Amino acid sequence: MNDNATPSLTPNTPSEASPWLFCVAPMLDWTDRPCRFFERLLTRRGRLYTEMVTTGAIRFGSRDALLGNSRVAGPTALQLGGSDPKELAFAVEAAAPYGYDEFNLNCGCPSPRVQKGSFGACLMLDAKLVAECVRAMRDATDKPVTVKHRIGVDERSDYGFVRDFVGEVYDAGCRTFIVHARAAWLQGLSPKENREVPPLMRSRAWELKRDFPDAVIVLNGAVKTTAECRALLDEVHDGVRIDGVMVGRAAYQTPWMLSEVDSVLYGESCRTLTREAVIAAVEAEVEQYYAADEHVTRAFARHLNGLCQGLSGARVWRRTLADPKIIKAEGPNLYRRAWREAFGTVF
Repeated sequence: MNDNATPSLTPNTPSEASPWLFCVAPMLDWTDRPCRFFERLLTRRGRLYTEMVTTGAIRFGSRDALLGNSRVAGPTALQLGGSDPKELAFAVEAAAPYGYDEFNLNCGCPSPRVQKGSFGACLMLDAKLVAECVRAMRDATDKPVTVKHRIGVDERSDYGFVRDFVGEVYDAGCRTFIVHARAAWLQGLSPKENREVPPLMRSRAWELKRDFPDAVIVLNGAVKTTAECRALLDEVHDGVRIDGVMVGRAAYQTPWMLSEVDSVLYGESCRTLTREAVIAAVEAEVEQYYAADEHVTRAFARHLNGLCQGLSGARVWRRTLADPKIIKAEGPNLYRRAWREAFGTVF
């Protein structure tokens, strides 16, 4: 498997860009299939991640429901939660028919539920086990196997800890590391507090790139705009640049930022894209499934909440999308109705 990227001190061009130049983070209960369909309308080049899917769910649940991928082409990764190498290999094999471009192991989630299952951030305390998991996953696919991790766990937040963790997993063949630049505090903090309270230490990403120059290092943590992404990608520390950035909640809460990704980060010519065109595409997708499942209207609506963030009619837009009576009355026409209510125009 070859998922290396050659570091360069010149700005990335579209032909040279790392496949991980821009990523949208896996977010539990958010980055489901409707969400990814919507995000793909906004960026053709950005790499999208599923919400975490556990190996147990894949073993015993509905695989079509869990693993079904968006029909809009573009690089997409499946994030897996688990700590049993055999079960992770099984999950990778089971997911193969669904066309994912990458399999990512979650070593960063600090939630009590995930800790109870002995995976997520607590896996960083057993780097040898993570290495075994990565080897098993790599044996099950020719697609890149990657790891998303924190920079520390509890009091283990020194650079040596994360360096040694990455080194062990690197020796197992992993070449792409998504670095959430905060430590995970496994006791005393909620998942939300774990995204805000532990200090943000972005410099760790550049330190890892310095020590593992042929690895792909992707920075995650409180990145909010495409301009900030561009600045981070151009930043040089110790003579190296990182290979990519991953944006989480900003991409979900203000999704129109994704419409800038292909031009600002990949250098592509700006395409004419309007919110109305995005709404029409979502409507067409919903119409295909509505007869069999009326809930699909609401499933898409919740992801479109932020589409008009910053516009004068955004509050009305959100209120209309969430109104149960309007959802039931309008069906797939909900989104046009919300636009008309918010902005007084039709299309």
